[in-house]
Amino acid sequence: MDLFKHRQEQLAASEAPLAARMRPRSLDEFIGQDAIIGPGRLLRRAIQADQLSSLIFYGPPGTGKTTLARVIANTTMAQFVAINAVLGGVKDIRAAIELAQTHRGQYGRRTILFVDEVHRFNKAQQDALLPWVENGTVILIGATTENPFFEVNKALVSRSRVFQLKPLQADDLKTIVQQALSDAERGYGEQEVQIEADALAHLVNVANGDARTVLNALELAVETTAPDQENLIKITLPVAEDSIQQRAVLYDKEGDAHFDTISAFIKSIRGSDPDAALYWLARMVYAGEDPRYIFRRLVILAGEDVGMADPNAVVVVTGCADAFDRVGMPEGRYPLAQATLYLATAPKSNSIMAFFDALATVAQEREDDVPNAMRDATRDKKGFGHGAGYLYPHAYRDHWVAQQYLPGSLQGQVFYQPSSQGYEATIQVQVARRREAQLAGLVEHNLEVSMPEALTYGPDDLQQERWLQRAAGALGTQLGEVRDRIFNLLTPQRHHVLLDLNASTGLLTWEAVRQVPEGGVYSCVRTAKTYSALTEQADMLDELARPVVFQVDNHDKNLGVLSAISLEKTNSDVTFDGIIGRNALMDVSNKQNVIQQLRSLLRDDGKIVLAESVPSRAQRLSDLLPSKMTEPELQAQFKQAESHLFNNPDNPMVNWDISDLEQAFEQSGFSCKIEIRTFSAERLVTSALLDRWLDDSSQYHRYLVAHDVSTADIKKLRSIFSQQLTQKTVSWQRTLAFISAQKR
Repeated sequence: MDLFKHRQEQLAASEAPLAARMRPRSLDEFIGQDAIIGPGRLLRRAIQADQLSSLIFYGPPGTGKTTLARVIANTTMAQFVAINAVLGGVKDIRAAIELAQTHRGQYGRRTILFVDEVHRFNKAQQDALLPWVENGTVILIGATTENPFFEVNKALVSRSRVFQLKPLQADDLKTIVQQALSDAERGYGEQEVQIEADALAHLVNVANGDARTVLNALELAVETTAPDQENLIKITLPVAEDSIQQRAVLYDKEGDAHFDTISAFIKSIRGSDPDAALYWLARMVYAGEDPRYIFRRLVILAGEDVGMADPNAVVVVTGCADAFDRVGMPEGRYPLAQATLYLATAPKSNSIMAFFDALATVAQEREDDVPNAMRDATRDKKGFGHGAGYLYPHAYRDHWVAQQYLPGSLQGQVFYQPSSQGYEATIQVQVARRREAQLAGLVEHNLEVSMPEALTYGPDDLQQERWLQRAAGALGTQLGEVRDRIFNLLTPQRHHVLLDLNASTGLLTWEAVRQVPEGGVYSCVRTAKTYSALTEQADMLDELARPVVFQVDNHDKNLGVLSAISLEKTNSDVTFDGIIGRNALMDVSNKQNVIQQLRSLLRDDGKIVLAESVPSRAQRLSDLLPSKMTEPELQAQFKQAESHLFNNPDNPMVNWDISDLEQAFEQSGFSCKIEIRTFSAERLVTSALLDRWLDDSSQYHRYLVAHDVSTADIKKLRSIFSQQLTQKTVSWQRTLAFISAQKR
């Protein structure tokens, strides 16, 4: 680069708008979007490790899409090439590909191709990118304000990770403003600028989550405000109002904002919420939506969601639409609001959807002939007897008579189900009574009714199915139920960072890896053996997809997760969206201390979901003892010893119950819900299992002896169990507490 060009770029940078000058240059300077770029998230790890795959950033203007791409450009060792889809075309794509091939062949460097406003490329231009993305010549980073699933080539989307950026929070915008005021190199740090709190609040509020808008407004306010006698530039509320006078409403009539807003509007009316309906209506009118489009949707809603509950609704809405056409805007907003309020407060019924059931029946069922009595008798009554047997309703009392109008294969079919709302409630009983009379007549005349065909499904590979049934035993089924229940309570999102407190077999860890592909998973194990097994399995995954596995001291019954995470195993800045575990607290002596540790690891909006076996409610061996074969005194002694075992106040595994857990969470600042479920499984009693329970070397045997059950008596019990239960199945009960807790 020559000196003149370098000087030209320096001048351009110094004269650039404030928003361009303040663009973050590293991840540490980047403000907001913690959900996708925060500590522990996949995207942050990928950028820091320089292991990017193709990406698409989707979000409204001013949320950091281009900035994030520039941060990647400053961080990665790859060649970085940028194209703006508004100005570029296939020629620019070809030039970028040639450059990428050169760098790949001569220097072994990858090339990142950043395409801003990628949705502006037409199909042919996007297709031109596809083969080079597919063969790895370039890593694509696309930025778009439009939904990529609609506006970007599906083949490109399928080969990319899509990250959605949301409007920035008010605190984020305030931080950005303060950065601009304090930065001496790129902002106003060398000037005395003071912004009043209400002025800052106004700028942030009207900017509506757009960093570029708030910086542009700040720049206008500073540049147009003369310093006072003390050389102080004071930004007051009137100055701020002049600098940013109208909220920039995100509303593209062909994009997501359009469809999402009309969807919220319709759903609010359907839900009979007039306040929400008026709010969403105002959003659309303010943004310039075509009122005729809104009226069209209201007419549809009058039929679909109000329907027969108020047959007058469609009349009112079409009348308001006609009134709008007569008066136009702005007075036309009155009939628009009237139609909205009428529908929002009207009784609701979707019974008209019965028509679509009938339509589906026509499409799916074999077409039947029109019943003979229903046929037109004016042309061939004499030749074919069409119309014979038809009963003329007006000839009967109440102008109605029971007869069958449906084809033979559909006799008794019900499509219309009147609701109990509004006008429809007045005809509900009448319709039901007449339908009953028709069905009674159908039975009385012994008419044949063809019931709908029932379809069943069988696996193609019966041998595989038998193997799966053997492999998925009762225990496996229960563990699957426990895992599914935990994740149903947690409801993680793809970008979340999760902590598995007791990874052991990996039951929860691997499901977490599946459910948070753009987030991260941290797994805590308690033994070197489980650590080795889990890391060995994790090595089979791509590096960025692997869970971070760390070990805590197995002798630390207070589960020192906090200290382990704070050390070299993980980034100490990581906080978790979700903490999960199975039997993570069961044998912990100081449960409240551990729960308080977990609170410090959890994000403010995070959730803890645990499944804890309750040993004090566990299956007792004495309950399996055949009473007829056992001496009453021995049986009572056995029960008493087990009662001591399961109520030992010095044993942290059994000295607690569900109420104790709930209290520990509540005292640690959580709102907590606990669901109790009892699982029952068939368990085969084998000689090996009996040895594990009652052999001389077993812990259970030692405990019984310590509670005055003699060795001779234990041998008697062993003999009874062996005679009566060996190679038989027993119903084995266990109780689990599913704990769901969030910070208060």
